Amino acid sequence: MTSTQRYEHRQVGRFAMGLLVTATVGALVGAALAGEDLGLRIVLLVVALLYLVLGLTFGRLTVTVDRKRVTVAFGSGWPRRVIPLHAITRVERFRAKWWYGWGIRRIPGGWLWNVGGFEAVRLHLDDGRTFSVGTDDPEHLEAAIAAAIAPRPSRY
Repeated sequence: MTSTQRYEHRQVGRFAMGLLVTATVGALVGAALAGEDLGLRIVLLVVALLYLVLGLTFGRLTVTVDRKRVTVAFGSGWPRRVIPLHAITRVERFRAKWWYGWGIRRIPGGWLWNVGGFEAVRLHLDDGRTFSVGTDDPEHLEAAIAAAIAPRPSRY
């Protein structure tokens, strides 16, 4: 990877976002129909706000690979994980099990960050752990990381 090359990809979890939008609208409609029950209205509005925050936070996942690091970030940048390239020993594509789910998940050997689908790229780290990234672009992500961690020829 040269100094000008950079991989960046943003994935939107369409199914999860659809569920959260539906739940948010349902909670808002419920609050509107709650009549005189102020307590129920407040609870439903808080639930709608919670769904909105969850959707904005965990509905998108952006992966960036540059000359020094792999950055994986949900939503507008939080939560975020930065992995220095020197800490990555190997990279491979794999298909996540359906029960691993979406979001931030502890899976055998490490962590999985995913917003949808089952395709993922696993980073093997120098401390023996793994960090996996769900993606709808596994071929390009794997290639970008493999190119970034490849030994660079010496100038001398």
